[in-house]
Amino acid sequence: MQRNLLATFILSILCLCSPSPAVSQDQKEKEIKKDDTIWYDVSSWGVEGRGWSAEEMASFYSRLPAKAEQVVRPPVWSLSQHSAGMMTRFSTDSSTIKIRYTVGSERLAMSHMPATGVSGVDLYALDQDQKWRWVAVTKPAGGKLIESNVTGLDGRMRSYAAYLPLYNSTVKLEFGVPRGSKFQPVEPRKEKPIVFYGTSITQGACASRPGMCYSAILGRRLDLPVINLGFSGNGKMEPEVGALLAEIDAAVYFIDCVPNMNAEMVTERAEPLVHQLRKVRPETPIILVEDRGFTNAWIQKSRRDAHKANRSALLRAYDDLVSSGSRKIYYIEGENLFGSDGEGSTDGSHPSDLGFMRESAIFEPVLRKALGK
Repeated sequence: MQRNLLATFILSILCLCSPSPAVSQDQKEKEIKKDDTIWYDVSSWGVEGRGWSAEEMASFYSRLPAKAEQVVRPPVWSLSQHSAGMMTRFSTDSSTIKIRYTVGSERLAMSHMPATGVSGVDLYALDQDQKWRWVAVTKPAGGKLIESNVTGLDGRMRSYAAYLPLYNSTVKLEFGVPRGSKFQPVEPRKEKPIVFYGTSITQGACASRPGMCYSAILGRRLDLPVINLGFSGNGKMEPEVGALLAEIDAAVYFIDCVPNMNAEMVTERAEPLVHQLRKVRPETPIILVEDRGFTNAWIQKSRRDAHKANRSALLRAYDDLVSSGSRKIYYIEGENLFGSDGEGSTDGSHPSDLGFMRESAIFEPVLRKALGK
């Protein structure tokens, strides 16, 4: 009995003196690595692409203020929760940038638009010539929490811009860099923005990534902040939306709604929308854009007829505005916005990246003229 008690006592002492299990050491190392990343929440410095203050929003990454929920139609309000056109900037010398964000919907992709465009965060940086160049895009694959590491960067202090998801809401967005790296948030610019009001095309369908929708392309080329108020299937020149547009002190109003309208609607709403904006913003340039051409309209007469009717209605409205003395009104024809070879669209209606580049090439000189640039 005494021997058994002695053996038990010795075994207890040995257990107390033995080193911690290897798994505990692994856990410590993981904690150290986790702590090595310093995270920065974008909500602490802000985004471009929002026309109202954070205090006026139902959520930080909404595109319309909270009061709009009681004013606009439900589909417009729902789509306004998508973060299309929003962009945030920062500078860092880190060779690794981690991106961690949460989206509102697990519908990360669509049948005709990849997850990188619907739900991705798209990263650009300024090169040595101070031109924005693409760096990386996240690749959402499952669930609302999306994490991505951009590695192998040259480690020079650079300015970065990150474009938010086009067809998903953004709930929270953070960037992480290793401890010891420099990270400088860049607050949103104060210049007047270009305000784009339109359809699914304006919102960004079907760009492969957020930096390829035309509002983002033109924002980089013109070096101006932009506000994307594209509402998929619901850009219809409605006076409720017009009143909200007029609240924004814009550099230019760019109206690209005709693809969601018919000729009767264009006749009824185009001139009133311009007058509504003019009443509040008498000197702000306004650009009216014709219906883009379906890339298979050449073989479908019904589509050719619809385009002809829509364009004729918008042109009449433009001519009436000009003849009545309206100033700073510009007009863009729609026939070849996607190009003339039929290769600028994903599904006939929505531009591919090629289509967005072609549209931007047509839009840019008109915008420059309107801006006096």
